[in-house]
Amino acid sequence: MKKTITAMLFLFTVATFGQKLKVQEGNIKNLAGITEYNLEFDYTDVQIPKYDSEEEFLADKVKKREEKEPGLGEKFKKSWFTDREEFYEPKFIESFNKRFVKGTIVNADKENEEAKYTLKIHTTKLYAGYNVGIVRHNAEIDAIITVYETANPDNVLFSGKYFDVQGNGSMGNDYNSGYRISESYAKLAKSFAGYLKKKALK
Repeated sequence: MKKTITAMLFLFTVATFGQKLKVQEGNIKNLAGITEYNLEFDYTDVQIPKYDSEEEFLADKVKKREEKEPGLGEKFKKSWFTDREEFYEPKFIESFNKRFVKGTIVNADKENEEAKYTLKIHTTKLYAGYNVGIVRHNAEIDAIITVYETANPDNVLFSGKYFDVQGNGSMGNDYNSGYRISESYAKLAKSFAGYLKKKALK
């Protein structure tokens, strides 16, 4: 029993630490009064743990899957990119916006070019995690969140980085890597929305 409690406390500590935000530029209070954001997602130079580059990661995963079944590798490679628009980004948008259904209404969406300010999510690390039934590991992402004036990108109001934001499915039912990773984006959105509400929208 004692070991179980200790393990749970350890996991809670790791998850809490992983969501910590390191402010890089500006001040979150600069976002007070902003109710509309244009959303931009950036995956440039994303790092994959244990690989020197995303290209090396994909080459390795494609090769291993092709050895098992022809066509499986290319299917994985295609989904690696299409999952971004199909799963990660919608999950972030949904999770962020639903935090503002009460009180100050804030809305963020892609291609909302009329919004005066843009909220950019630059993913700098992406780890898919795994779930093979008896053993699993959460997906993790690092991301830099930057808010700038849409018409003048050099005018940065706020920028901060989140480390090791973890995502997992309900009751561990997350065998699909795209789903696991999308939960990391949901957690990222929840964390930033909470920080925004607490520090700038009180």
